[in-house]
Order: sequence, then C-alpha cells, then structure tokens
Amino acid sequence: MSMKLLVTGASGQLGRLILDELLTTREVAPSSIIAVSRDPAKLADYAKQGVVTRRGDFDDPASLDAACAGADRALIISTDALGVPGKRLKQHEAAVAAAKKASVERILYTSMPSPENSAITFAPDHLGTEQAIHATGIPHTILRNGWYMENLFMSLPQALSSGQWYTATGQGKIAHAARADIATAIASALASDANGNFTYTLTGVKALTTDEIAALVRAATGKPLQVVHVNDEQLAAGMKAAGVPDFLVPTLASFDANTRLGHIAMVTDDIEKLSGRKPTSLETFLAGTDTRQALAA
Repeated sequence: MSMKLLVTGASGQLGRLILDELLTTREVAPSSIIAVSRDPAKLADYAKQGVVTRRGDFDDPASLDAACAGADRALIISTDALGVPGKRLKQHEAAVAAAKKASVERILYTSMPSPENSAITFAPDHLGTEQAIHATGIPHTILRNGWYMENLFMSLPQALSSGQWYTATGQGKIAHAARADIATAIASALASDANGNFTYTLTGVKALTTDEIAALVRAATGKPLQVVHVNDEQLAAGMKAAGVPDFLVPTLASFDANTRLGHIAMVTDDIEKLSGRKPTSLETFLAGTDTRQALAA
C-alpha cells in the first residue's frame, strides 16, 4: 500500500491492537504506517519493524502538525482527558485541525454510540468532535465504538469478591464488544479504499441486561454473584465510599443511567461488515484464560 496511514494514540491498548492488525491481517507495509504517541519511546518495538514513529501531544498543536505531515489518512483515537471539562474536545479539535492542515484525504475518528442522544457525561466531546470533522469537508469515517467487554473488569473482580454486583442499569441492555474485535474493524476501515462518508456503530452480537451478564459470569467462574439494583444516587454514594475519585463518579454513574434509558441497546453487524469476521460473543470472552485470570485477581 502506498498510502500513508496515521494512527494517533498508537501506544495505547486500542492503538497497539490496530497497529498489529494493520501489519498482520491487512499486510500493510510498516513504512506505510505512521504511529503517533506523546511518548514515541513506547513504540520502540514497532519502530524496529520499520513503522514510522512520531511524537504527537494533543496538548501541543504544533507537535500534531508535525506528526500529521505526509499522512494520507489519519485515524484520531479519542483521548482519555476526562478530568477537566472541555479539555478533551479541545484536544480533538486540535487533531482535526492538524489533519486538515496536512491535507489528509480521509479522517477517521473513534466516537461513541449515539452521542447526540446519550446520558453519558462526555458524550458532548464526541459529538463536538464529529461536528468538527464534518465541518472540514474532508471525507471521513466515524467509528462509534461500543462498550468494551474489558470494561467489565472495572467492576466484576470486586463484585465477585463480595458476591454482590451493584448496578443502576435496571433492565437496560448493552451489547459489549471485545476490544480486539473493535480494533480489527477500525484497522479494516483505515486500510479500506472506500469512498464517501461513513458512520459505523461497533457493537457485540447480543444486547444483555446486567442480570443476564451476571448469569454468564456465574456460569464461567462457578462463583456466586447477586445483582443488587440501586438508584443513581445510591450507586454514586457507593462509588465514593469505595474511593472512586470525585471527578469520575458522575461519569461512571452516567454509564449505568445511559444503559437503563436504552440509549446503548443497539446491535449492529458493522464489525463483521468491516472486518469480515463475526465478533466474539460474551460467553466466549468470559471463557478465555486471560478473562478468568483477570476476574480471579
């Protein structure tokens, strides 16, 4: 492939999976990949393979300009700057501006499902970034990533330890997808020569309630797990008591509220459409060795 494919946040968990997919399944030449990180030293293993590594700090627009130079397609992986209101959107807008300045032919962005209709506190960051991309007039692909199966590790180990899983999701459903499956779909979109503007919502194969997920966890681990349904205020109070940082409590509580309201219950075949592979089921994920070890921690 002669096109230069740029990946921001390349040293993160999702970024590295995307790089691996580009190099293996998609057989993109290492020299055709530009991997960008705030700390390029973290990409030394890819540099040894011939991948071009560059420094790009979302808080330093000049570094983003330099990082994007010569790129034909730019994948902007959303940042995790949630502590300061407005910071994340400002970072994303800087990346979009740098991509436009570099005259890239396509911008790809990792968003979230239905940011225009979401109770999640950071949804405006994603919606604002999508709008900034639309405003450039550059052909684009919006990849609205569903919730990772790996996100369950934030609550399940402690829940299994106590035997109780506190949730405010009610009977709302969510179709978790494995991070690796989402990465495969994103890499496929980045390497594609499709024309036009596209929006994909990347979800798992089946939407489940927390009670249904708990049943699968009990079957996979052989451990007791009772789902305790609480309201938003009770959930937030429990998080604070558990030592969750104050700035994160509203965000984490909003995940449950968003699920309860049915805003993330969608199921699509977009992962398979992009990658040609069916995504991993939650049952298969829970049965995996790495998952069992994580849940036993």
